Amino acid sequence: MPEIAFDGRKYLAEEGESVLDCLIRHDVSVNYSCRAGVCQSCMMVMKEGTPSEASQKGLKDVLKAQNYFLMCSYVAEEDIAITRPGKDFQSVETDVLALDMLNTDVLRVRLVRPENYSYFPGQFLNLQNPDGVERSYSLASLPDDDDFLELHIRHIPAGKVSAWAHTALQVGDRVSISPATGDCFYTPGQPGQNLLLIGTGTGLAPLYGILRDALRQAHQGEIHLYHGSSTAEGLYLIDELKALDTTHTNVHYHPCVSRGAAPQGMTVGRADQKALEEIGKLGGWRIYLCGREDMVKAARQKAFLAGASFKDIYADPFVPAVD
Repeated sequence: MPEIAFDGRKYLAEEGESVLDCLIRHDVSVNYSCRAGVCQSCMMVMKEGTPSEASQKGLKDVLKAQNYFLMCSYVAEEDIAITRPGKDFQSVETDVLALDMLNTDVLRVRLVRPENYSYFPGQFLNLQNPDGVERSYSLASLPDDDDFLELHIRHIPAGKVSAWAHTALQVGDRVSISPATGDCFYTPGQPGQNLLLIGTGTGLAPLYGILRDALRQAHQGEIHLYHGSSTAEGLYLIDELKALDTTHTNVHYHPCVSRGAAPQGMTVGRADQKALEEIGKLGGWRIYLCGREDMVKAARQKAFLAGASFKDIYADPFVPAVD
């Protein structure tokens, strides 16, 4: 009989028995409701083993890629190990590899990638300052191409982590980070699908990773990236994005300035508004929204009303920390 490893113990499953039924039979406290694969209350992460197609039915592609599955729909035929979502969050230590300013307010931090540190471009990690305060920052690097982790940190003078990073962090310093998490990243499988990426400020960090990851995986659909800031000085990686626009016929970079006049080559207006105005109908598109919470919320609703399916809208709202 196959064994199910969960929370430090192992349970023997009977023939034809689902993982959920096995744990319930052993009086293990787990979440569940419909027991029919509909409510998704019994979702877990498989750490050892491979989820079946049936056990991932109805889940987003980004969850499937991280081995999420529904216990009620999986019958174990081999030994497996499972854990609750977000359970394995032990921090690891690494070193600061490089620091440089991308504009007057945004610091690019490159960290040595710890051994066996896995992530998808666009996910985020928690960076801890010497006082133990943590803040979340998105990953702009590519795990298959880069031996470092790249973060973009905007300077917030009163910010306990951002102010420390901008004023005290040095190359060679030892820092603590969490494992990467989040479901705002590129997944293959629909290479012809059009992609719309909208970001404000350092919301470009996850989008820059997602864009390059899509290209690395030979995405063929049109890719439009709208990056917005109140002023032109708030934009960054302009040359790099223009280069991608030039060298890839399916990449279209749209820098947007919401206040005052815009320099040549830039658009006046909010990034989300310009994107929806210029592209129009979004049926069949995949949407990525990253940055200010109010922008993400408004753009998500507008994208849905423009025809995008909610399952094709991926969002990473940047919520200010409350100390």
